[in-house]
Amino acid sequence: MSSSNPDFAQLSILLQQVAERVGINADRLTAAPSPMLALPFVREFIRMCGIGDSLGFHERNGGNASYHLLPEEADLARAAAVNEPGPWIPIGTSVPELGGHLFLVTGSGKFMRNVPYDPEASICLAEVNPAGTDYRILWGLRDGGRPTSEFPTHLMNHEVKSRVTQGACRVIYHAHPPQLIALTYVLPLEDRAFTRALWNTMTECPVIFPEGIGVVRWMVPGGRDIAVETSKLMERYNNVVWAHHGLFCAADSFDNAMGQMETIEKAARIWMLVHAVTDKPLQGITDDGYRAIGRDFRVEIPERFL
Repeated sequence: MSSSNPDFAQLSILLQQVAERVGINADRLTAAPSPMLALPFVREFIRMCGIGDSLGFHERNGGNASYHLLPEEADLARAAAVNEPGPWIPIGTSVPELGGHLFLVTGSGKFMRNVPYDPEASICLAEVNPAGTDYRILWGLRDGGRPTSEFPTHLMNHEVKSRVTQGACRVIYHAHPPQLIALTYVLPLEDRAFTRALWNTMTECPVIFPEGIGVVRWMVPGGRDIAVETSKLMERYNNVVWAHHGLFCAADSFDNAMGQMETIEKAARIWMLVHAVTDKPLQGITDDGYRAIGRDFRVEIPERFL
């Protein structure tokens, strides 16, 4: 960060103060080309986007991600966002429980493959106004643009998951895993059918998503209607399928969000491999087997799926 900036000294002091409070090396922040890119949660966000692209989950500008900053992270991010805030823009829905909160989010039309190479052009830090109706950009999207068109879905999901997890859930990750999308053409589009099909492929599945998986029938993406339907399912599930489109994962960390996405896509691939050989598998996990998994791994397996 160049010392030619007249506010450099004041910014450096502020970064030092906030960094010390949250236990981050402030020297690394002030030495970085952009202090925002030195923040741990920003680096992890960028890393997740790169992994998703390497796995083939993001064709062209497909997919998006968002991160709900913790209060101490928000303090540090505000200090690191040295540009003037952008104008307030309507979200297209209302998220009053998120009023004043900050989110890291991918940009509309941006390619996931470019996030690791040019993050300042591909992602942004967005602030929600106190009423939860508008947002503004504090940093990022250097060449212009807006957050993903599915930002309303992300924010409505964050509002629900923050409430039902007492603030533990921070990451919403949306991708287009091909095997799972293929399943939406051959399985009934309802929660139980998808849950049982995916659970039965690997013993780990009911451990990783014991609550099951939700399904939204095909709807035009990017609007309020699909956001409402998805947020309803997020009351119960951490993972929601969009028919003929992709998957939304909600988690408490970047690793767990990506882990859920990878596990569900791998399960879909196994289902496809099995059913390419036979329409009637000879064996699988029984209802008593699921109950034993729940008992031994200390996870709750909903009886409605058995």
